[in-house]
Amino acid sequence: MTGFSADLKSAHKNFLKYLKEQGRSSATILAYGSDLDQLINFCQKNKKTKADQIASEDLNQFKKQLSQENYTPKSVSRKINSLKTFFKFLSKEKVINQNPALNISHPHYESKAPRILTKTEYRALRDACRQDLRMYTIVELFLQTGIRIAELANLKVDDFKNNLLQITAYGSQQSREIPLNPSVKMAVDNYSKIRPQSKAKILFLTKTGKPFLVRNIRGAVNRYFKIAGIREATVNDLRHTFINHQLRGGAPLVLISKIVGHKRLSTTEKYLKLIKEKNPPKMKLKEL
Repeated sequence: MTGFSADLKSAHKNFLKYLKEQGRSSATILAYGSDLDQLINFCQKNKKTKADQIASEDLNQFKKQLSQENYTPKSVSRKINSLKTFFKFLSKEKVINQNPALNISHPHYESKAPRILTKTEYRALRDACRQDLRMYTIVELFLQTGIRIAELANLKVDDFKNNLLQITAYGSQQSREIPLNPSVKMAVDNYSKIRPQSKAKILFLTKTGKPFLVRNIRGAVNRYFKIAGIREATVNDLRHTFINHQLRGGAPLVLISKIVGHKRLSTTEKYLKLIKEKNPPKMKLKEL
């Protein structure tokens, strides 16, 4: 991809193309694109239209403006991640000689404790969608495997073999295998019987046979949260719930970290702070 223009808009376009080639999710690409649009507009107002015109001072001023516009520290930090990844890409492609984002610091903020559904709540969620086999299977997969929403949306029919779920490598995420308990396997089998006929290999489809997209999955789960009377919960909280309940049940930290695809064990360790009681270690996963 080397040799493209240093013009910011051209660099922006090629960066998004690179992210797509790397298998990044559509939501990630959209977020990066929006963040960089903001940066480019800021730079253009300061008469800078070339990537090699951008200095660290410009990025710090952009960061300052975001704070003045009442973006939360967490949102500012995410936008800084976007521009750091962008300029790292430009440096690698030799579009710029120096990376102006190297020493841009992140604002400090306290991470909010993950929302963990109680047994009463996740049972209520199951009951709410029990008559909708597609959504029941989706909820069951989230609760019993801890997979990410993008991973669920990309699941294929042949990813389920020998009581194992194979997650294909994508972007910076490595492939992994997740054991399936009888409950989730039964749910997948039951949904497969009523799944719309389609040449598409994607497991979860709309009634017209098109892939059930991330935004549609999120919207549907939120709707059932509301029906079940579960407040202030998101799709990702189902993943949090899986991790928390498995560790609370005594599952080994390393095993859970591997199953959910955490790059660092320290990411999984954070959930231990939420667990007061200590149970003897178990090598099998707990069925929720």
